[in-house]
Amino acid sequence: MYNHQPVDYRCPFCSLSAEQAHDVVYRTERVFALISPRWWPNNPGHLLIIPVAHHENLYDLPDDEGLAVFEATRLLARTIRRVYGCDGVSTRQHNEPSGGQDVWHFHQHLFPRYPHDDLYITSAEPEWLPSHLRQEFATKLRAALNQR
Repeated sequence: MYNHQPVDYRCPFCSLSAEQAHDVVYRTERVFALISPRWWPNNPGHLLIIPVAHHENLYDLPDDEGLAVFEATRLLARTIRRVYGCDGVSTRQHNEPSGGQDVWHFHQHLFPRYPHDDLYITSAEPEWLPSHLRQEFATKLRAALNQR
């Protein structure tokens, strides 16, 4: 429909690296979630919720895949609220270059939120979260999900 993926695109979500595999906190047949390698300074440990099947954007996403993403988002929102002790959550989802999309595989961001965290201040640039910190967040969330 409205696609921007180059012909030779190598999808980072369809071919997770060994390092990224440690960041996966949740997986079903249809969806998985991982600790984002990029984070905003006041919102570390945010998640990416991703359908297993490759769909470039919201326009291409089948209804049943969207439902799986939503169900995972709700479960994981409750989990990060409990595990991180945050005061709320926010989601973001981007489509096409003008919409802020820069990975050509549908995914939704789930952020832990805190008072005055300035998540939506546009001058704040995300940073790369070191692997060992991503793994700490992933370990906590996996443990919490296994206890439910």
